[in-house]
Amino acid sequence: MSDRHLITLPFADNDHARQLFGEHNGNLQRLADILDIRINTRGTSVFLEGERALAELAHNLLNQLYGLLAEGYPLHPNDIEYAARMLSSNDRLNLKDIFLDTVYITAKKSVVTPKTPSQKDYIEAIRTHDIVFGIGPAGTGKTYLAMAMAVAAFTKGQVSRIILTRPAVEAGETLGFLPGDLAEKVDPYLRPLYDALHDMMRFEKVSALMEKGAIEVAPIAFMRGRTLNDSFIILDEAQNTTSEQMKMFLTRIGFNSKAVITGDITQIDLPPERTSGLIETKNILQDIEGIRFVFFSKQDVVRHRLVQEIIRAYEDLDARKRGGRGASDAG
Repeated sequence: MSDRHLITLPFADNDHARQLFGEHNGNLQRLADILDIRINTRGTSVFLEGERALAELAHNLLNQLYGLLAEGYPLHPNDIEYAARMLSSNDRLNLKDIFLDTVYITAKKSVVTPKTPSQKDYIEAIRTHDIVFGIGPAGTGKTYLAMAMAVAAFTKGQVSRIILTRPAVEAGETLGFLPGDLAEKVDPYLRPLYDALHDMMRFEKVSALMEKGAIEVAPIAFMRGRTLNDSFIILDEAQNTTSEQMKMFLTRIGFNSKAVITGDITQIDLPPERTSGLIETKNILQDIEGIRFVFFSKQDVVRHRLVQEIIRAYEDLDARKRGGRGASDAG
């Protein structure tokens, strides 16, 4: 029989306790479901009952989240899941070090905060390095956080331009097969970058800055032959760059510029005979001082909970396929 453990956790501040518990105790119920424990309340006291390790994890988590609320952190229901995931991996982690590391942007959302240790590491890497690679699955915040850092740097006057770029060949399609003029052909590939940008700056502001050339969104081919000084440059979907494109891009970077390159090496749409520029850089540039690689995993997915499950299912499928090939080869 499992070791059942009871912990009583009193909270002094009624307002912070109410925020911590959530509407109709929704945050506590969410935590109970995640950790498979029982949580009850009386006034501002919480009663945790479950296996000792899980009850102690909940105790640690609730204490830390209460401390965040006392610092003015606006707790979101999804933070319960992120916090439980992080503390399950490392119970000595200080959530304040992560959730209170804010990127200030002048926009509809005034601040962006990391939600996992890898995201915190990524933001710090962008602050301290001129070239940063963020590699990992969809939903880990690679592009969004890079965009937040770009907007923050531009707003503070640290750079005079934001340049957003992607390779414009994906899923077996090329621009020539798409209808319309060049702008119309390119737009579908660049739409995710526009979406992240508009999430952080008013539409009219973005349009005005694009007209002035202070913000540029273009396919990677448009970088050829240029030197990009005083700029914050984001190369998104970099797994679909060729070796030649990646070399061309990295050698465009000029003085007082910062480049963030993001991609998912499990989602390469290049023809099989072409080498991914992102994989190649991972193999040859990691030892260069001033360049930093940050690797994300499915544990860093901060989209809907099901995205994590979907990534896991595809990883299992890939593993089975590799196992099947190995068995047939052996036979």
